[in-house]
Amino acid sequence: MQESVRISPAPGSHSPAWRASVTLLVGLVALAVTGHIELAAYACFGTFASIYGGRQPLRGRWRTQAAAGALMCVAVLCGALVATSSHRAWLVVPVAAVWAAAGSMLSDRFVLRPPGPMFPVFAVATCAALPVTLSGVAVAVGVAVAAALIAVLLGLLEERLIGSGAPVEVSRGDVRVDHATAVVVAVLVAGAVSTALGLSHTYWAMVAAAVPFGVTGLMAQTTRGLQRVVGTVVGLVLAAVLLSVSLPALVVAVVVAALQAVTELLVGRHYGLALVAITPLSLLMVQLGHPQPVGDLLWSRLAETLLGVVVGLAAALALREFRRR
Repeated sequence: MQESVRISPAPGSHSPAWRASVTLLVGLVALAVTGHIELAAYACFGTFASIYGGRQPLRGRWRTQAAAGALMCVAVLCGALVATSSHRAWLVVPVAAVWAAAGSMLSDRFVLRPPGPMFPVFAVATCAALPVTLSGVAVAVGVAVAAALIAVLLGLLEERLIGSGAPVEVSRGDVRVDHATAVVVAVLVAGAVSTALGLSHTYWAMVAAAVPFGVTGLMAQTTRGLQRVVGTVVGLVLAAVLLSVSLPALVVAVVVAALQAVTELLVGRHYGLALVAITPLSLLMVQLGHPQPVGDLLWSRLAETLLGVVVGLAAALALREFRRR
C-alpha cells in the first residue's frame, strides 16, 4: 500500500520511459516537419513497442519488444481496414471485442508486461475511427512500423551499451478463458452503448471497459477503475489548460513526448497518477491529427471514460460471481 501512494518513479521505469519518449518525439517531429502530423496516432501505437518488457533483463529484451511491436502494427492494420468501411462505427465494436479476447489470452500465455488487452484494443478501435482509403491503410501501417522499428532499435542500442546478466527467458502462463470472455462482453457492451448514444469517441469507452482486466481480483479491478476515473478528471484540468493555448505542432510534439515519459515513470507505481499525464497526452494527440472544439473533446473523454469503467466493473463483478458459483 505504501509503495502504491509514493510519488516517485516506479522501480525499473526509467528505461521504458526514455525509450518511449524518444521514439514518440522522433516520430512526431518527423511527421510535423514533413507536413503529415495527421498521422500522429499511428506513430503513437508503434511507439508502444518500447514499453513492453520494461523490467526484463536487458539481454534479449528486444525480442519481446519486437513481438509487441508486431502485434500493435497488426492492430493498426486491422483498425485501418475497418476505417475504410462506411459502417465502421458499428463494425469496430465486434472487431475490438475479438482483439480484446486475443490480447487477454496472449497476455496470459506470454505473461506480457504491461498486462491485459488494453493497448491492442486502443490501437484497433482508435484507428478504426480515423476514416482512410485503401492506399491510406498502407501509409498508416508504414508509420506504425517505422515507429516500432525505432523503439526496437533503441532497445538494441541500450542492450549493446549497458546490457548484462542472463538472457530473457520466455515465460508461459495459463490462459484464463473466463477472464477473456468477461473482457469481450465489457468491450462489446461499452462499444454498443456508446455508439447507440452517438458519442463521438467510442474507442475511449471500449478502452476504459478493458482497463480493469489488466489486474486480477475484484478489489484490484475496482481500484483500477476508480483510479481511471479520478485520474481522468484531474488530467482533464491539465488538458484544458494545454488545449487553451495555441501551440505549434513541434512544441506539442515535445510536450507529448514529455507526458509519455512521465506516464511510464508513474504507471508502474500508481495508475491514477499516471492518468493525470495520459489524459492530456491523449487529447493533444487527437488535436494534432483531427482538431475539434475543446469543450466537446473534454466532455466526450469524461463521459466515455465513466461509461466504460462502469461497464468494465460490472463485467468484473459478473466474472467473480461466475467463479464463485
